[in-house]
Amino acid sequence: MKIALNLVQSAQRRNKVMPVHKIALSSIAICALTFAGCTNAPVIDERTTETSEKKAQSMFRTLNEKVSVSPQITLADVDAAKAEGVTLIVNNRPDGEDPSAPQSADIEAAAKAAGIDYVAIPITHSGFSAPQVDAMIDSLNSTKGKTLAYCRSGTRSTLLWSLAQAKNGMSAEEIARLAGNAGYDITPVRAMVEAFAAAN
Repeated sequence: MKIALNLVQSAQRRNKVMPVHKIALSSIAICALTFAGCTNAPVIDERTTETSEKKAQSMFRTLNEKVSVSPQITLADVDAAKAEGVTLIVNNRPDGEDPSAPQSADIEAAAKAAGIDYVAIPITHSGFSAPQVDAMIDSLNSTKGKTLAYCRSGTRSTLLWSLAQAKNGMSAEEIARLAGNAGYDITPVRAMVEAFAAAN
């Protein structure tokens, strides 16, 4: 694949990485969940909220102590992420991928309301680019707290994280181990991961 070849060549040259500030980070399509309040039954409301938080937490899959990935998150998941210590949400789902879903602005607004930073680094099914990897590196380095990255299933977020870690010097074996522990396989980008890691 041409994109994969470009990335491998980029890793080997090392000094050919595109500046991050030139990236146009677009909005991402996301799903939203609304809660129906039950003012006459506060105990049920409390249990409903608790169940939603536990469901969201079970969706968050830990890559390391600072980064988790997830399938598509909802507005309610933003509060659950806040409770987990997340200070940055990274959206890797392109806008319009699910036309029936609310847009990126909804998650961004919910994140800002919760005091969580938000960045969109959309990844299409055509693959990854060096600027996207650099943008992920910058995003992860921008926060001292935890990061939650998401896409449709969490796979693209995991693969982008893998490339970012490899470019920062983590071994391909360790990256594969951590991703595997979270239930993800880095095989689609393994060659690129190894090239990035070898260049450091």
